[in-house]
Amino acid sequence: MSTTKKKGTVKRNKLGVKNSLVNNINARKKKGKSRSKNKKTVSKKSYSAMKKNWGKKKR
Repeated sequence: MSTTKKKGTVKRNKLGVKNSLVNNINARKKKGKSRSKNKKTVSKKSYSAMKKNWGKKKR
């Protein structure tokens, strides 16, 4: 029996890079796939609607 190791393949995600937070961030930067500010933040309208319901319990 030989004890040679198999060459493993590195798992890659849909961006084509090895799975890690830093690699994902850099790959998104490189491809220009950033999320717009509009998709990142909550609008004033929906925030105020949420605020109205704070502290109220459903029964």
